[in-house]
Amino acid sequence: MASVPLEGLRPEELADGFAGRLLLPDDPGYDEARTVHNAMIDRRPAVVAQCDGPADVAAALAFGRSRGLETAVRGGGHSVSGQSLVDDGLVIDLRRMNTVEVDAAARVARVGGGALMGDLDRAAQAHGLATTGGRVSTTGIGGITLGGGSGWLERRFGLMCDNLLAVDLVTADGRSVHADARENPELFWALHGGGGNFGVATEFTFGLHPLPDFSMALLLWDADKGPEVLTRYRDLMDDAPDDAGGAFIYLTAPPEEFVPPALVGQQAVGVLVTWTGPMADARRFFEPLLGLGHAAEVITEIPYADLQCMLDDPPGYRNYWSAEYLSALPDEAVGRFCARAGDMIAPSGTQHAVFALGGAIAAGDHAYPVPWRDAPWAVHPFGVWEDPADDTRGRAWTHAVCADMKPWSIGAVYLNFIGDEGAERDVAGVGAGNLARLAAVKAEYDPGNVFRRNHNIRPAV
Repeated sequence: MASVPLEGLRPEELADGFAGRLLLPDDPGYDEARTVHNAMIDRRPAVVAQCDGPADVAAALAFGRSRGLETAVRGGGHSVSGQSLVDDGLVIDLRRMNTVEVDAAARVARVGGGALMGDLDRAAQAHGLATTGGRVSTTGIGGITLGGGSGWLERRFGLMCDNLLAVDLVTADGRSVHADARENPELFWALHGGGGNFGVATEFTFGLHPLPDFSMALLLWDADKGPEVLTRYRDLMDDAPDDAGGAFIYLTAPPEEFVPPALVGQQAVGVLVTWTGPMADARRFFEPLLGLGHAAEVITEIPYADLQCMLDDPPGYRNYWSAEYLSALPDEAVGRFCARAGDMIAPSGTQHAVFALGGAIAAGDHAYPVPWRDAPWAVHPFGVWEDPADDTRGRAWTHAVCADMKPWSIGAVYLNFIGDEGAERDVAGVGAGNLARLAAVKAEYDPGNVFRRNHNIRPAV
């Protein structure tokens, strides 16, 4: 459909019955509305529709169809490739739809499609409850859930999609659809890892878990201790109880009170151990890490929602990430991983991470399109820097890390950890065996492929 010029139109003329806020390029607030987490992304939509509810979403979609506008959907704005923005098109911005209602007795939360992880974490914590989320508080609920949902609690409570009870969404033709295990079950299946291909998710319902105690240990070493520490961490996590989570990370030591001045601003090795229980149990578990001569430590019981804020990165940095999911982490892989830390941009916000998986992740429903569920380890080169002159170096480092890990890669990958890496990687994120089934669901709910600003699944023909 050919697009219709927008010049001279005022926001109130763009969509009948729209109760939210519509922004054109010359309007106050437009530049803030098009700012996303990754500063490499600089796109100028024709219209930003900041929706107040499902009716606004339907009205915005109708307007986009009438004008032939390519459409993107924005929640938290954290996708590394900027999937939530589009040049000269329509952005459906859900951030005003961020309410969270917790039924503590039923251990259920109903969450608006534009809520952030911090909104859900804080609301649930007030009742001593939690569910798996991401690893920062500013991630959007919609993107992380629909992509599968990996986070600090996953070894204990499963992936975020494993805790998903229902989704309400608006389809490309403006219909309101509810999906759960009984109503529209095939769509509900597709929403467990198939991404934002099937509609605009306006509300999620999650199951919650009691979490009365939560503990953590963050230990830092000089960078040259990397191989020794990673080997010990690997051995510790190989048969860890499900209460244990966390990561091994090369990072730039932050200017925090607990960090020795000589280490601040230098590359360091860190291990974060999370524990879904009291400190006495946690300390018995991570005791083997304490004899390696660490230079800094934070060992404490902490509210889970507070931990979620510890690694928040503010917008304005340049980002480029990827991941490989591994069948094993032998000594050779440890050596390659640690050697590649020498090519990181440092000092910077870059993190060179290894996550231990297993536990409730591997025990979850293998019918869902989450093909990396059985991997015991994940490597996540998370490039974050400030200077555009470092772009080539940062991308090259990320690619090199993944290439180094290929001998142990299972081929499958978590789509939320990668950007635009081509159609083959998109298939690797949902599983080749799931593709035809997903394409059939896509054909039913979005036959025109309106929702294609994502790791796209083309509708079956």
